[in-house]
Amino acid sequence: MSKPRIIVTGAHGRLGAALVREWKHLGEDVQGYGREELNLADSTVLKAALNQLNFDILVNCAAQTNVDRCEDHVEEAMQLNGHAVGVIGEICRQKNARCIHISTDYVFDGNKTTPYTEKDEALPISKYGESKLLGEKTLLSVSDKHLVARVSWVFGPDRPSFVDQIIKRAMTQDKVDAICDKIAVPTYTFDAAMLLHPLLYQTPASGLLHLCNNGSCTWQEYGQFALDCALEAGVSLKAHTIGPQKMQELTAFIARRPPYTVMSTNLLSELIGKPPREWRDAVKEYVNKQAAYL
Repeated sequence: MSKPRIIVTGAHGRLGAALVREWKHLGEDVQGYGREELNLADSTVLKAALNQLNFDILVNCAAQTNVDRCEDHVEEAMQLNGHAVGVIGEICRQKNARCIHISTDYVFDGNKTTPYTEKDEALPISKYGESKLLGEKTLLSVSDKHLVARVSWVFGPDRPSFVDQIIKRAMTQDKVDAICDKIAVPTYTFDAAMLLHPLLYQTPASGLLHLCNNGSCTWQEYGQFALDCALEAGVSLKAHTIGPQKMQELTAFIARRPPYTVMSTNLLSELIGKPPREWRDAVKEYVNKQAAYL
């Protein structure tokens, strides 16, 4: 029996690139498509392009992820993150294919103080969050085979992330700050690929799923641990400590950010038979791998 044919949209992004690479290493028949091949901006063009492709599983990582841009370009955000997802889901349904759509913790308002579960109501406070929630609802209304996987604070080697940026800043600056009053959990792209892999077709999963590492932290704690790992790995830094910074001090922010979006991974653990590793273990592995290039 031949392997299912998998395509990944948004394959030039941080997560999409990791899914293609890691699943190929596992022997999957997977092909990545970037914006040039599959552009979500025009639903008619998108339909025509998808109809020409043969696949059994489509993983949609394509999105407008610039939170502040979404506030000023609402129509674009709703198309890319919302309406286009419905188009993808419907084409998948017609092809009897499964769609796994990558969403975000920003669908929550951040008013909880304990981890969000998949059963908690999504109440976004930004246009970005609204557009991503529209995508979730549109997709899941099309077919009960489809899956929405929410990620948060994604880091990995394919595009510079917070981990890379904070270390680079500490290499050249004496003082480095990070937000101390926003709490979530990092997601390592390698771990996301490994965690999602058994859910492609071996384990039935549909609906909503939180896909991230375990634990929680502020941006300040996240950055401090990354610096600690870099120092331990022999990276020369000018700044060894991350100072605190309040969200309200960042006047460049246009969109509101939810202050607490830690997501529970209990359902994920049940589905795959083991919990995802703690975020510190993932960050340490990543920094150790990257240290040679710094």
